[in-house]
Amino acid sequence: MSAEITPFTVTISDAEIDDLRRRLAATRWPDAETTGDWNQGIPLSYTQELCRHWAQDYDMQRLATRLNAWPQFRTTIDGLGIHFIHARSPHANARPLVITHGWPGSVVEFLKVIGPLTDPVAHGGNATDAFHVVCPSLPGYAFSDKPREAGWGAERIARAWGALMQRLGYASYYAQGGDWGALVTTSIGQQDTANCRGIHINMPIVAPDMETLSNLTPLEQSALAGMQHYNDWDSGYSKQQGTRPQTLGYGLADSPAGQLAWIVEKFHAWTDCGEGESRRPENALTREEMLDNVMSYWLSNSAASSARLYWESFAKPNLDPLHIPVGASIFPKEIFRSSRRWAEKRFLKLVHWNELPKGGHFAAFEQPEVFVNEVRDCFRTMDAL
Repeated sequence: MSAEITPFTVTISDAEIDDLRRRLAATRWPDAETTGDWNQGIPLSYTQELCRHWAQDYDMQRLATRLNAWPQFRTTIDGLGIHFIHARSPHANARPLVITHGWPGSVVEFLKVIGPLTDPVAHGGNATDAFHVVCPSLPGYAFSDKPREAGWGAERIARAWGALMQRLGYASYYAQGGDWGALVTTSIGQQDTANCRGIHINMPIVAPDMETLSNLTPLEQSALAGMQHYNDWDSGYSKQQGTRPQTLGYGLADSPAGQLAWIVEKFHAWTDCGEGESRRPENALTREEMLDNVMSYWLSNSAASSARLYWESFAKPNLDPLHIPVGASIFPKEIFRSSRRWAEKRFLKLVHWNELPKGGHFAAFEQPEVFVNEVRDCFRTMDAL
């Protein structure tokens, strides 16, 4: 198998842009929700407003411009072409770090943190906090290949990421992730103990400790309430993607308005973007940032292929314990949250734990400065072990 690493540049053709605008203009809209709010999903008026902005005001080359500002590459691992950003630090002693996104995210989530992580001195930090940053696109997402066979779940992706880091010449490295990236990163910590020095996650997947149920802390009470809300009102997407991703894909592949609505509804639900009637995704992310992420799905036609990760992995997560150093940052609007005492039941060497006052599911996207500080603090602690 070839170990060749080739440079990659994002290109967006005029034909792709013309087709996108034509489809947006020809959208057949559903009738409006009967509640006048987000309780039945993303509202009609908001979706139309955002699609109009996409078609008329958004810079259609913006995604390419932002991604092409960083060194991008592709390589084949386990028979699949993998796209990744590889930003090397100017500091010789920088630590290698692989960062993994989830759904409905992409490497776009990390574009605001790559600079501070690779060149902390230029961003008010110290050279000792520098990282060589590797941001791969998950299989079936954006500019990585779409698997043509079943079997590409979180554990296989973790093995591929370990192979990628070795191919890049990093004999030892750290790993970070949220959402599916947290499961992939945790799996790296389970499998690649010879090379991975430690991990940091912003959505630790742990089971509630049954022995604590009679003496729950406020955080644990909130975490259980959040799990119940997710099961009752917020998990329909995962059931569909986890059982029939192919069926879902036909509609999203054909309709940019549908693809936008499917993703942006989660930006509303999972970001720390306000409360009540003032709650809007733009309170956490700009319209342009959200559309950059939507574009990564639309251009690559990856609605079905990205959803298949749920079919592969969601029903059978590996909850085995980890023995390598682990750090976790808990943001208040995260989907699944944990207390430290619950996490310590699974992460047997939990060396960094912090509960933040603001932020949601897309930590690096929403709170880049806080995210960078958490990553620095976590791996600085692990360096000293």
